[in-house]
Amino acid sequence: MNQDEPTRAPIESRGNFHDAVRGAFAEAALVGCREILLIDDDFADWPISEREVIDDLTHWVQAHRSFTVVARNFDEIARRHARWVVWRRQFAHVVHCRTNNDLEAGQMPTILLAPGLLSVRLFDRVHYRGIASREIADAVQWREAIDAVLQRSEEAFPATTLGL
Repeated sequence: MNQDEPTRAPIESRGNFHDAVRGAFAEAALVGCREILLIDDDFADWPISEREVIDDLTHWVQAHRSFTVVARNFDEIARRHARWVVWRRQFAHVVHCRTNNDLEAGQMPTILLAPGLLSVRLFDRVHYRGIASREIADAVQWREAIDAVLQRSEEAFPATTLGL
């Protein structure tokens, strides 16, 4: 989604969702925003480990920004997104991973929020129906949904594992 596109664009397929996520990261890297928040059950089907996405995140994070990831569990991230896990380790001072065990599977919203820039939300994960939006009202509403989950969350998915 770029500045010339409408303020709201429907997401109607898996490809649309992946393109919206890729575009959000690319725009955040190009334009900048102070934080990015991601929330999903497990991020199994997000394109967060693609080389271009990692490059965009690396460019974006250089300004010492804040990146928050909330999931019910991080097993799928560890299993499917090796590049992202390595990137997260490198930027652990900026990346905050949290979990919320109060929610059942499917209750966690699926949102990418780059405040002041754009947001992506899936309402139907099975059929990939959602919205990519630049509307402030959408961002405020979706931030409230994220904050509600964050209030009952705890730190998770450490960047390094210490052992004896």
